[in-house]
Amino acid sequence: MSVGNEERLGVVKISDEVIAVCVLNSTLKTKGVYGLSGGLTDSLSKNLLGKDPLYKGIKISQGDDGVVIDISVIVNYGIKIPDVAWDIQENVKKEVEEIIEITVNAVNIHVTGVHFNEA
Repeated sequence: MSVGNEERLGVVKISDEVIAVCVLNSTLKTKGVYGLSGGLTDSLSKNLLGKDPLYKGIKISQGDDGVVIDISVIVNYGIKIPDVAWDIQENVKKEVEEIIEITVNAVNIHVTGVHFNEA
């Protein structure tokens, strides 16, 4: 099969870890995000496998038509949570689609905590 002047020689598969790096980077640089939070899945991985997951708080589900990303975050106190969640979704979708060129079907945000600044 030939596309334009290019000939396809095989399939490119992007690992979940590569996608997670982009997700981590774009999430942490979003204003209002304190950090990521491991959920139940991360706790089970640590207990069953005896090691921390590489990218706690990020779950990648790849399908034939694109990717679904779940992110568990801790936000800073005093920010509007819906605004931060929207910004994370936009930033992650943009970065993953630009860098990896994969369709992002959904970016689900799970706010698992609020960080209070210590006085």
